[in-house]
This record gives sequence, C-alpha cells and structure tokens, in this order.
Amino acid sequence: MDPLTIIRKYYKEGTKLYDIYLSHVTSVTDKALSITRNHPELAVDVRFIEEAGMLHDIGIFQTNAPHIACEGSFPYICHGYLGRELLTLEGFPKHGRVCERHTGTGLSLETIINRKLPIPHRDMRPVSLEEKIICFADKFYSKSQLGKEKPIKKIRENLSKHGWHQVEIFDEWCEIFL
Repeated sequence: MDPLTIIRKYYKEGTKLYDIYLSHVTSVTDKALSITRNHPELAVDVRFIEEAGMLHDIGIFQTNAPHIACEGSFPYICHGYLGRELLTLEGFPKHGRVCERHTGTGLSLETIINRKLPIPHRDMRPVSLEEKIICFADKFYSKSQLGKEKPIKKIRENLSKHGWHQVEIFDEWCEIFL
C-alpha cells in the first residue's frame, strides 16, 4: 500500500492544506520510525508504522479548522473517527484504528461521554505498540508550527489541560520510547 496514493485522493497537491498535511505527517512518521530504530527490542511492524503514520490525520480535510486550511463541516475533534471511516472504506481498517486512537493519549469511552464530545461512544485509546508509537510521536508536532518539535514540557502542559491521566500515560510512553 502506498500512503501517498491515498493522500493524493483526498488532498490536492499544491494546496496549502496538502502542504500542511504532508509536512505534519512526515514529521510524525519520521519521529515514529526513529523510535523503532532506537528500540529494536519492541519488535514492531515498521512498515505499518510508516504507512499508518502518513495516514493518521487523513480525516482532517472534513473538519472546520480554517487556521490549517481545513474547510469541512465537522468539529476538529472528529477527524480521528472520520479518518477511521475513510480508511476502512479504502480497505485499511487497521490503519483506520490508528486515526481514531491518536487524539491526546487516546480517549476513553468515559471521557467521551463525560465531556459530551461529538464523536461515537466507544473506547478510542491506542492498543497496539504501533498505535502507541504513532500517537506518542504525534504529540511532538503541531500543524501550525510545521517541522518544529515541541519540548516535552510543552507537551505535558498541553495534555494536562485534558486531565492528569493524559500526562501520566505520556510519561509512561517517555520511559518506553525515549
């Protein structure tokens, strides 16, 4: 599977959105692949990480996020499950689960219900090591400061706004992946 073929199906080359998308997912994928090189003991599926890393945000074009050139109608929080739906229809449900499970350090069913988030009521936390690595790598890059890696302190501050449990999970991942 060639992730660029799928990306080009939904993102028009030469547009601001395409450039933002490709820059972000390339940074995240490079970080995830670096983690796999530094930790061969994790014995993960490197090819899957490369493919899913490039596709983890495929649903953003369907959201309303003008600051990153997204002109869709859904709230940004929906991009994960929208990406899962899209990749499932494309025949890549395993890659789609990465899309759905990469928000924060993942969203529990309880969190989704308690915060009244406009997303399906199901557990959306990463399960496999590959999902966790991509989710972790994604925390280091925003779509507004392309190519600039965030310091761990800033990531922890951002995650703490969504509950201390998010920081605890991130800290656990730091121990394993860094």
